[in-house]
Amino acid sequence: MSTIEQNARAGEGGALRVNGVAIEAAAIHDEIAHQSDAPDPQAAAKHALVIRELLRQRAIELKHIADGAAFDDTSLDRLLDRLLDSELNVPTATRADCERYFESHPERFRRNDIVFASHILFAVTGRAPLALIRHKAETTLQQVLSAPDTFGDMARELSNCPSAKVAGSLGQLLRGDSVPEFERALFDSQNIGVLPGLVNTRFGFHIVRVERRVEGERVPFESVEADIARFLGECVRHKAIQQYVSVLAARARIEGAVLGEANGPLVQ
Repeated sequence: MSTIEQNARAGEGGALRVNGVAIEAAAIHDEIAHQSDAPDPQAAAKHALVIRELLRQRAIELKHIADGAAFDDTSLDRLLDRLLDSELNVPTATRADCERYFESHPERFRRNDIVFASHILFAVTGRAPLALIRHKAETTLQQVLSAPDTFGDMARELSNCPSAKVAGSLGQLLRGDSVPEFERALFDSQNIGVLPGLVNTRFGFHIVRVERRVEGERVPFESVEADIARFLGECVRHKAIQQYVSVLAARARIEGAVLGEANGPLVQ
């Protein structure tokens, strides 16, 4: 059991407190609506609120904000920047870092790549619980992986997309033709056939089959250097936030939630 888990005095079921400061049930209820795509929305809501309270208390301790000051998602982002600047030395990506990333991920730096793909969409609606939709999608994925030839029939029968009429076919897709989550699944690997995991987007859960890939041309490093530096900077910041929250949680008294390794929704 980790230090953070040992600090969780009351498990998931009791009142939620951070260093004796109570987090109201109404706040948890409101936050659950923002965590609806998590496997356990209530636990995810508690994690997010505990992390916010840890940051709020540390900011008060360092006199970045006054006790009782308004605190929302916008101010949280600004506060994170101030806390990281004052307490951590977050390195920036060098040109050499960017060049290494460019050479290590050639598939990400081409233009005019084409992917021919199909999908089975399990749409998220208000009519069915999210857990049931996910379970149906996962069950269907295992069936299709075991018998790939059934993909078309499954798409016609189960998909909540108009493409169901053509066995789930989406035709040819270029970068920018789909939402970012779907695009990453299509273009950030060279997999052919049914992808091994569900693709989760704002529309629901997708089972995706890649029929064919047509490679485009590679872009010059100079045209993407700034984008790579920005991406690497975000990755470093993300890791720094995880470590920072872990340190705060390890020395806090947390009741009513188990943060694990502080990989809660706020720091994903």
